[in-house]
Amino acid sequence: MSAYLEITLQISNSNREAAVGVYTKFKGPFLSDVSGAESKSLLVRDEDVQVLHGFASTGDAQAYLESDLFGKDVVSELGPLLDADPEVRIYEAH
Repeated sequence: MSAYLEITLQISNSNREAAVGVYTKFKGPFLSDVSGAESKSLLVRDEDVQVLHGFASTGDAQAYLESDLFGKDVVSELGPLLDADPEVRIYEAH
């Protein structure tokens, strides 16, 4: 069974280019180094920005949230660009 990790980010227009840079920087390491990682997409709309991660299982998605790549690298670079705390959701795909 596969899973999706959806992270919704409140980022002002002035910081969106920098946020795209963070997404681009970590997409490769995410896909090559994270156990169970299958896909990563950036979804942009006027209200917010979402990063949709595909995983082999919900356990893989949860493990990523606890990893150094996410906690130390991605969060530290994205943190200063955020207007609010991110919304994090994990979904099972059937």
